[in-house]
Amino acid sequence: MKHLLLTTIAAVVLILKVNLAAQVESLPRSTPEAQGVFSSEILEFIETADQKVNSMHSFMLLRHGHVVAEAWWKPESNSKQHVLWSLSKSFTSTAVGLAVAEEKLSIDDHVLQFFPDDLPSEPSANLKKMRVRDLLTMTSGHQDEVKLNAESNWVKAFLSHPVPHEPGTHFRYNTPGTYMLSAIVQKVTGKTVLDYLKPSLFEPLGIRNPKWDASPQGISIGGYGLFLRTEDIAKFGQLYLQGGKWKGKELIHSSWVKQATLKQVSNGRNSLNDWQQGYGFQFWRCRHGAFRGDGKDGQFCIVLPEHDAVIAITANARDMRGELNLVWDKLLPAFTDKPIKENPDAHARLKATISNLKASR
Repeated sequence: MKHLLLTTIAAVVLILKVNLAAQVESLPRSTPEAQGVFSSEILEFIETADQKVNSMHSFMLLRHGHVVAEAWWKPESNSKQHVLWSLSKSFTSTAVGLAVAEEKLSIDDHVLQFFPDDLPSEPSANLKKMRVRDLLTMTSGHQDEVKLNAESNWVKAFLSHPVPHEPGTHFRYNTPGTYMLSAIVQKVTGKTVLDYLKPSLFEPLGIRNPKWDASPQGISIGGYGLFLRTEDIAKFGQLYLQGGKWKGKELIHSSWVKQATLKQVSNGRNSLNDWQQGYGFQFWRCRHGAFRGDGKDGQFCIVLPEHDAVIAITANARDMRGELNLVWDKLLPAFTDKPIKENPDAHARLKATISNLKASR
């Protein structure tokens, strides 16, 4: 009987510990109105996105560090990890920033110095000029992306690819370039980007069991292949919104956060196109003073410093530009800096609508 009692007590303690850990790892929740956001406007965004985006999978809105709205389109759920596609790039950039802070590399280091065994027989002048900075800003000098999946040695294939433009002068979105950043981090730390980020980023944020696909050489792909939950994406955005600090501790140096999210290079002149507002270190600049990481099919981590807000979205969308425009059109009007009276009816309608969402695909 005594043994049974002790076993029962141990089981209860374990359950309490698990529940407490879950509470600590989760972001605080709040009603929208308590954080200066109108429930009615959030409802309009969700209803419009449900109708026009094919297809939404999840949405989370943070204001003043609190989750004020969260929605999953069934069969998606808060516990399921989702492929991030190119949103992975912003995490690879973070790994570079951490390695720079540890003085393991400089963004002005030349790429060739890290791979002496994989150089072409006669490196071109432009290849010799290519720096880590150029990989970060998508200005490596390539005209076309090398198709890494057809190669056995991805680093060697990248270094053998023609570099017709002088690095730093020509913006060309380049996923293999982000793979090279991942390979460089692994060279200087002895760890994959996934393992390198676990103690310094994922664990402090309470991000459990992140998954990242790797190349045939065992290098985290970097430019895509990361799988996280929606709340994990939101935490990452909140960390950058807070200048790299989390619970009073600096996880990322504030200078890196500033550099990574500012416009480092120009990528177009269309003032209405969110893909032509400038590019940082694996982060896009947006309209409305915002910046973001994003990925194929509508994966978004949008940070709005002017509104102290973060928006995380996963989807399987055909029109990413239309999806992002909905954020500006429907959610920006939801924010106010003035106190808002609680609106139980609007909040109830919002929760009821969320509970019945289903993904179209």
